[in-house]
Amino acid sequence: MAREYLKKAEKTAMTDAGDVREIVQNILSDIEAGGDAAAMRYAEQFDKYAGNVILTDDEIEAASAKVSQKLKDDIAFAHDNVRRFAEVQKSTMKDVELEIVPGLIAGQKAIPVRAAGCYVPGGRYSHIASAIMTVTTAKVAGCQHITACSPPRPDVGINPAIVYAANLCGADKILSMGGVQGVAAMTFGLFGLPKADILVGPGNQFVAEAKRILFGRVGIDMIAGPTDSLVLADATADPFMVATDLVSQAEHGYNSPVWLVTDSRVLAEKVMELVPGMIDDLPELNRDNAFAAWRDYAEVIVCANREEMAACSDDYAPEHLTVQAEDLPWWLDRLQCYGSLFLGEETTVSFGDKASGTNHVLPTSRSAKYTGGLSVHKYMKIVTWQRSTRDGARPVAEATARISRLEGMEGHARAADARLHKYFPNENFDLSAVD
Repeated sequence: MAREYLKKAEKTAMTDAGDVREIVQNILSDIEAGGDAAAMRYAEQFDKYAGNVILTDDEIEAASAKVSQKLKDDIAFAHDNVRRFAEVQKSTMKDVELEIVPGLIAGQKAIPVRAAGCYVPGGRYSHIASAIMTVTTAKVAGCQHITACSPPRPDVGINPAIVYAANLCGADKILSMGGVQGVAAMTFGLFGLPKADILVGPGNQFVAEAKRILFGRVGIDMIAGPTDSLVLADATADPFMVATDLVSQAEHGYNSPVWLVTDSRVLAEKVMELVPGMIDDLPELNRDNAFAAWRDYAEVIVCANREEMAACSDDYAPEHLTVQAEDLPWWLDRLQCYGSLFLGEETTVSFGDKASGTNHVLPTSRSAKYTGGLSVHKYMKIVTWQRSTRDGARPVAEATARISRLEGMEGHARAADARLHKYFPNENFDLSAVD
């Protein structure tokens, strides 16, 4: 059975992306040339903010005092979950060594990058959880310096809860600057900051494009587009819960795709019946986003069986993947392409987005086919080393000399020759190219 689309998207996540590259490139070039003053001009233009850029300890304390104790407790709960999960992830990365041949030992080391720049969105929504996700993982990884950057509100500054979360999670400096100018400030080391070795965190299309342009001179977590979510649901799923989860993710933005893949036409039709009413019941901003996302980007697909459902899901490679179906172990074993997986009705993408411990900075636009989300591993460099005795070097040098000559790389061959002649002066070696 071919996939049957009960609802087909009229647009893709990139339909309205627009060509922002030239705009972003011009801003980056201007700031790199003009330094702090240029960055401040853009902050005043775009953020409508001319206050202090690097928050002082007193400003952090004052902002924290505005956060209720209940919210502080919730932030601490989420931070603890993310931290403990990150620590377990880090424990999977070990320094190792192996004696390749007698006398020749090779190894690997996992070394954290020195300076991390963590972007925390604060425009449409104040992403408190993004501060937790990005700063905590950088801290657990062992980065020497962590900058948290978030756009300020005009004449107000960064949302106090973001300030509190960033400070709690271990940010060394908090930069009150958003957009391309904030990314540029961390990359170029403005306002006394160390130049970032890696930039992480979600952002709008201008932030994403700035990271794309800067990639190479600085590391990035990933190039992200609009958030997307897919629900796999069989006939046993609760249509209300499925619809709720779809709507909850559609509110991210007008161009945030949500997809339902099922083997039950009855379930699909019931979900499609429920979604519009759930969207109408949202607050205005959320309602507008979810309405546009559902109207233009959502899809409802009916498949013949669970294998076809899984194959469809792997093709879409969603950022968030929810399974509300029987035999959860089968799905865990079968599914291959997703940013983060949520198995069973008892969990939801919202848990992962905010507090359960797994990271919410995830690959979008089908990039989950080749990469995972943000974790301590993104901040770590896996480097290799080797050492050798003279006897251990002998077989490697012989092979290196012959392979190098066959490739036409005589200089490489002579580096191997020199060691053989020095360490074994009384022996003759056949170091000619091998036909």
